Amino acid sequence: MLELIQSGGILIWPLLLCSVISLAIIGERFWSLQKKRIIPEDLVRTVWEWNRTGFLDEQHIETLRRSSPLGRILAAGLMNRKRDREVMKESIEEVGRHVAHDLERFLNTLGTIASISPLLGLLGTVIGMIKVFAVITTQGVGDPGVLAEGISEALITTAVGLTVAIPSLMFYRYFRGRVDELVVTMEQESLKLVEVIHGERE
Repeated sequence: MLELIQSGGILIWPLLLCSVISLAIIGERFWSLQKKRIIPEDLVRTVWEWNRTGFLDEQHIETLRRSSPLGRILAAGLMNRKRDREVMKESIEEVGRHVAHDLERFLNTLGTIASISPLLGLLGTVIGMIKVFAVITTQGVGDPGVLAEGISEALITTAVGLTVAIPSLMFYRYFRGRVDELVVTMEQESLKLVEVIHGERE
């Protein structure tokens, strides 16, 4: 394995760094984007019970805000629960945009890795071929062992670049879809709370 890395030339190191960062982001996003962490089950029902029984005070709202991303959105709406329906919705939408941005954390980095890894591999290929032609120019084609170094560098960097890029792109697309799904669900849950609270007032 070490020989393979050494044969890849200087560009193998940024590719290995990209692979480590990519794996770290994928692991972190799998942990952070669990539905139970973002949208706890029956949270809206719990808030409705607080409101119905008169326990919906500042302390409970602060606890709700700290509990989860959905709780943060609901808390923003509840701070304006005594105002018009539209004001409550606007406060929910504003905080919702911030929460959606937080859910997308590190995804741009993962997408960038997916984009640049093949380019780094291609650059390694070009450098390897340049070395091959430089050897041919100075020494001719008599010694295949000398040519093999440049050819192996070209092939290894291309292979590593694609090996890093393909899973990075797959997980980037997966997490983007996951975030979109979570955002839509949070929006539905938040609007449900608005309708419940204002329905009781009407």
